[in-house]
Amino acid sequence: MRPLKQTDVDVVILCGGKGTRLSEVVRDRPKPMSEINGRSFLDILIGYVSGFGFKRFILSVGYKADYIKDYYKNNRFSFEILFSRENEPLGTAGGVKQAENLVQSNPFLVMNGDSFCPVDLLQFLDFHSKKGALVSVVVVESEDARDFGTICLDDSQRIVRFEEKKGRGKSFINAGIYLFQKEVFSLIPSHVRYSLEHDLFPTLVDQKFYGYVTQEKLIDIGTPERYEQAKRILHHKDTM
Repeated sequence: MRPLKQTDVDVVILCGGKGTRLSEVVRDRPKPMSEINGRSFLDILIGYVSGFGFKRFILSVGYKADYIKDYYKNNRFSFEILFSRENEPLGTAGGVKQAENLVQSNPFLVMNGDSFCPVDLLQFLDFHSKKGALVSVVVVESEDARDFGTICLDDSQRIVRFEEKKGRGKSFINAGIYLFQKEVFSLIPSHVRYSLEHDLFPTLVDQKFYGYVTQEKLIDIGTPERYEQAKRILHHKDTM
């Protein structure tokens, strides 16, 4: 696999979820646009990623899609932003599949739009390339894995087990940041609800499916409590 340049790698950000658990405190906008100290969470995420030199972003939108589209169409940025719209909820893998006709690079980066992990994305890209991976997942260690996908790695960092939201206690968890080869599109059915975590990943454990371990912390805004925690943590981080 030839050396990869981040400037050539597309970034798909999954922004289509309804964010039901957060809706009691964020009612007027989609979850990724939740305000964090005067900025939207999605702005913080895109700002961090573009800081590594990534220049082409595809936002997979669904719930309150026009809120996101209007914001990014009406502001000027130094990078390209495209939109892939779900007319009905398709799940995380379905959202990736929906964006297939917009993705130009191989591999491409995929990120959840409601979580942030300050991993070195250039090192992650290098890891994926050197492993010759089909799919690579950023994994972090968590003291309590009940709300996250738990991951087991072998000595080569290949993922040998992936269980979504079944773990208890300390374990490796899915940080919601992935590198995919375009071959993955053929493994996701079209126009149906399909999950990366529940449907796709468990089928990949016998393939070139690797976990990139980082010591960085995962920040997500999936619940009111974690949203408040994200505000405190990101207030002290320079994410740009």
